[in-house]
Amino acid sequence: MSVVELTKDTFEQEVLGADVPVVIDFWASWCGPCMMQGPIVDEIAEEMAGKVKVCKVNVDEQPSLALDYRVVSIPTLVFMNKGVFQDRMVGLQDKQTIVDYLNTLIDG
Repeated sequence: MSVVELTKDTFEQEVLGADVPVVIDFWASWCGPCMMQGPIVDEIAEEMAGKVKVCKVNVDEQPSLALDYRVVSIPTLVFMNKGVFQDRMVGLQDKQTIVDYLNTLIDG
């Protein structure tokens, strides 16, 4: 499954209506740590396809979504499950940390 680029118009369908856990990568093109987080998130999307949905939000293009989820620093990963906010990770995260947390949502 590929990464889904979210907009305020697609958020409800893609995230709130998802039947699997969702991780949302809030990022910007000018953010160095975001550029390092992006390939990690892409790998997770490929390796965990069918088990989780991976989405991205460009905070410069979708500021209202960043505001809704109180994103004040990027990169920020927001985790949702069955349409409900679960947790967030702020700053560059390693792949294993993200995968381990997603597995708790899958198993939970």
